[in-house]
Amino acid sequence: MTPITEVAGRRVALSNLDKVLYPATGTTKGEVLHYYAATVAAVILPQLRDRPVSFLRYPDGPDGQLFVTKNPPPGTPAWVATAAVPHSEDPAARQVVVQDLASLVWAANLVVEFHTPQWRTEVPETADRLVFDLDPGSPATVVECCEVALWLRERLAADGLVAYGKTSGSKGLHLLVPLAPTPSDAVSGYAKRLAMEAEAALPELALHRMKRALRPGKVFLDFSQNSASKTTATPYTLRARPEPTVSAPVTWDEIADCREAGDLVFRAGDMDGRLDRYGDLLAPLNDPGQGRPLP
Repeated sequence: MTPITEVAGRRVALSNLDKVLYPATGTTKGEVLHYYAATVAAVILPQLRDRPVSFLRYPDGPDGQLFVTKNPPPGTPAWVATAAVPHSEDPAARQVVVQDLASLVWAANLVVEFHTPQWRTEVPETADRLVFDLDPGSPATVVECCEVALWLRERLAADGLVAYGKTSGSKGLHLLVPLAPTPSDAVSGYAKRLAMEAEAALPELALHRMKRALRPGKVFLDFSQNSASKTTATPYTLRARPEPTVSAPVTWDEIADCREAGDLVFRAGDMDGRLDRYGDLLAPLNDPGQGRPLP
């Protein structure tokens, strides 16, 4: 029998709480739910709020089947918010919007990565943040990503923009910049220009083209995630990796001091301490007063 628990006044069905999702660490589904409900709810909910969610589901752990879900899954409770997100294949399409703790726990019970766009449902295709996904091509690692990130930070600052960093939870690094509301196409164009500038300034390190043959030893500056149709791993989401790694906010001192790939790997169990020490490093992204216009 599936247990039912009450979360913020809502009845939520939970399942297989003892199931091991991350064999490398023995992390169970119950521990994953605790991570979202007790450790990061206060900081991930503002990052999810008013943004349509794409789920990367991994119900049998990272070694099992992975599949993307954009439409509300069958059995989605009526109290879980959804929003119209029309696209060419389905003009009537809707997606889940995680607005509260009960919805977060319900979604986490599906075993998902959370991915969100750079815009909110009330103003689709109008970005309130810019993102660079810095993706290293082996043998490059996050160490090289940090070098590129430091260059980007200064370049963005020259345009009056403030960047914040987080790990991807996988191999790379993400930079996020709060913006005054700006059409996504304009943000994409600006991000591409900066990626090209980075390649010109750091030709042995940075790359603005995705072509695989060019990637070894370099950092691909993926600017395409600023497209209105694209999403990025939401801050604080767990990833479907061998261990329960987190897309975790990091300080600029940590970025500058990174000397080994392991320096910027954070797992679910690390986040209580980091939140106690640093608070929410990405809180400015949710403050409309922090958004600056593109130059």
